[in-house]
Amino acid sequence: MPVAGVELLVRDIPDAQPDLPPALFVHGLGGSSLNWTALGLLLNGTIRGIAPDLPGFGRTPLQGATGIAEQAELLIQLLEREFDEPAHVFGNSMGGASSVALAAQRPDLVKSLTLVSPALPHPRVSASALWFTALATPRIGPAVLERTARLPFNQRFEASLALVFGDPRALAPEVRAAYEQELRRRDTDPWGRQATVEGARSILRSSLARRGRSLWADAARVECPVLLIYGGKDRLVDARIRMKAQRAFPNARLLYLPRSGHVAQMEHPDEVARAVRQLIESNPQLD
Repeated sequence: MPVAGVELLVRDIPDAQPDLPPALFVHGLGGSSLNWTALGLLLNGTIRGIAPDLPGFGRTPLQGATGIAEQAELLIQLLEREFDEPAHVFGNSMGGASSVALAAQRPDLVKSLTLVSPALPHPRVSASALWFTALATPRIGPAVLERTARLPFNQRFEASLALVFGDPRALAPEVRAAYEQELRRRDTDPWGRQATVEGARSILRSSLARRGRSLWADAARVECPVLLIYGGKDRLVDARIRMKAQRAFPNARLLYLPRSGHVAQMEHPDEVARAVRQLIESNPQLD
C-alpha cells in the first residue's frame, strides 16, 4: 500500500475479527513483518493488526531515509490511514525505538506499547555498541557488510542465529526453516546493505542525542501502559538496562525471560502473548 510516498508491503493477522482492537507490529533493523508471525497468530483472538515491512527491509524497497525519526513519521501516517481509533503498538529493537518516538509524538494514536528489546541508548559500552559504531562509520560499515556477504551462506546463517536467538538449538524446525528462507531472499535485495548502514547510523545518533531530545526523554512522555520485554541471552541489547527502562516510562511493567535472545516474540511467543493479554485485561480502557 502507498504510505507517505512509499510502497509498503503490509501483512495482516489472519482470522482476526474486525471488531477487535487494532494493533501495529514494527520489526527491527534487518528484520521484517515475518518476525511477528507467531505472536500475531497467538493474539488473533485478542487484537486485529498489521505488520509492515519498513523501507529497505523485507519486501519493501529502500525509499528515502530509514532512520528512527523517519520510521516514526511513516508509522504515524500508516496508523492514521488504517485505523480510526488508537492502536496497540508492538516494537522490537530499532522498531521499538521508533515506536517510542511515535508514542511520544502522537499519544492519541497509541493505546498501549509493547517493546521487545527496544534499542534505547545504553550508558555502558558494549560489544553491540561497538558493532553499531563500526557499521555507522563511513567506509568501515559498507566494507564490513561486503566482507560478511562473501562468507558461505551456512556460516552466515549460523552466525545470525547465534546473534539473534538465545538458544538456536531449541528453535522449532519450521521457525528455523522460515528464518533461513528469509535470509536467502534478503541476499537478493540490492538495497539491503545501505538500509542496514543507515539504520545503524540512526541508532548511533540516537545514543548521542542531547538529554532533552533523547529517546529517554521520549519515554518519559509516554503515558499509555507499557510492557517491556528483555531476554537474558540478548547479545544486541544488554538486558541490564531493563530496570532503568521500567523507571523511565511512567506506566510500565516488565517481563524478563532469562533464556531468550533479541527476538523474544519469535523465540518465546507463548510467554510474550500471555503477558500482552495480562496487560490488556488488567487495563479495562485497553479493550
